[in-house]
Amino acid sequence: MTPFNVGFVLFPNLTQLDFTGPLQVLSRLPEAKVHIIAKTTEPVPSDCGLDLVPNSTFTTCPPLDLICVPGGFGVAQAITDRETIDFVRRQSGGARYVTSVCTGAFVLGAAGLLHGRRATTHWAYTELLPLVGATFQKGRIVQDGNVFTAGGVTSGIDFGLHIAAEVAGAEVAQAIQLGIEYDPAPPFDAGHPDRAPAAVRARLAPRYEKSRLAYRDGLEQARAIA
Repeated sequence: MTPFNVGFVLFPNLTQLDFTGPLQVLSRLPEAKVHIIAKTTEPVPSDCGLDLVPNSTFTTCPPLDLICVPGGFGVAQAITDRETIDFVRRQSGGARYVTSVCTGAFVLGAAGLLHGRRATTHWAYTELLPLVGATFQKGRIVQDGNVFTAGGVTSGIDFGLHIAAEVAGAEVAQAIQLGIEYDPAPPFDAGHPDRAPAAVRARLAPRYEKSRLAYRDGLEQARAIA
């Protein structure tokens, strides 16, 4: 059978769970062939000290059926990198599914792929989506045509299961869910700002304010070189 080519685009300082969460799900799809893609095959540092090793490059990667861009603080640099944006734009032109997790949405946006579409991203950055022509829609996963965007970090697992159902049916997706024992029961109901205590939100606010400015600057630079 023809392989289902799944590609994840890596860049320095990405959030590894944005990548490894959906990777664990989508790699279990029938006939899936996973391509972990970067400029070179040298290890790519993530934001938690774990280096990730690509098995494909922008020049050797075959046409993808699904392209996924993870997020992370490194997105602020990735959106100004012409090679990365050109690769994402080129591959997305022929892909059945164009997807992102967390702030990877801004890489899609810098490539012109979110203009006029509904989308989501990590809760701390939703206000920036109009800068790439997108309309924020509240949701853990947002689909607009063949473009799927997921919220922050752990939503990548939900996204992977959603895509698995789209590609192979609900029963296959449920089998994958059972196989990885994805049965979340967190000790706190603080995973979204709508529910997190005010003191917890205040604790994170300075961290995200600084990175929002970096993203805004990066998007302005991306527009300048587009």
